[in-house]
Amino acid sequence: MDDATGNTQSRIDEIAARSLDEFRAKHERREQAIRVSREVVRTSANAIRAIHRNELDEARELIAAAGALVRETQQTLDGHPDLYFTGYTQDAQKEYAEACAVFAFIARTELPLPADIGVETPSYLNGLAEAASELRRYILDSLRRDDDSRAEELMRYMDDVYNILVVMDFPDALTSGLRRTTDQLRGVLERTRGDLTMTMRQRRLERLLSDRSGT
Repeated sequence: MDDATGNTQSRIDEIAARSLDEFRAKHERREQAIRVSREVVRTSANAIRAIHRNELDEARELIAAAGALVRETQQTLDGHPDLYFTGYTQDAQKEYAEACAVFAFIARTELPLPADIGVETPSYLNGLAEAASELRRYILDSLRRDDDSRAEELMRYMDDVYNILVVMDFPDALTSGLRRTTDQLRGVLERTRGDLTMTMRQRRLERLLSDRSGT
């Protein structure tokens, strides 16, 4: 074997060794990010459930825990944009943003900006859309308890969110499918408006009949 052949073989072996090391390190980071992202989704969902139970202190703690996990994922994938901008990390950020927005709407706290909670804008906007859809559940649950005190307020939030999202007319590659999420919100909004209108009319009629029967 001449020197050139030996050197080529040595370089091939070096390329293989370095490539294996790189892929192993990247794979380890990816697996860790997937595990943590799943925990973000689970914790955010639990926070939203706590909000619907009006357990706001618990929800606040869960949201804080989810935020810490989001930051952990960002640190894990720092310097690896090919792993960071993938479905599992951005979906987790979306769920976290949704929990933050639902909490702000229900607890009447300041709605955070994307930078405030450290998530990417497409994930934030998709989470905001899903948070607005989640308000339908809160409104209907309240109406079933004969409590319509916040129904119109929450409907305004839903309208406001839809009105800003509908102007985000950019390709899905930039917005992570925001157009589809906005279309889904429009359907939820119209159904909720119809349900609320029917309920309010029925209650006005009941009050009118009650007043007349009392005279």
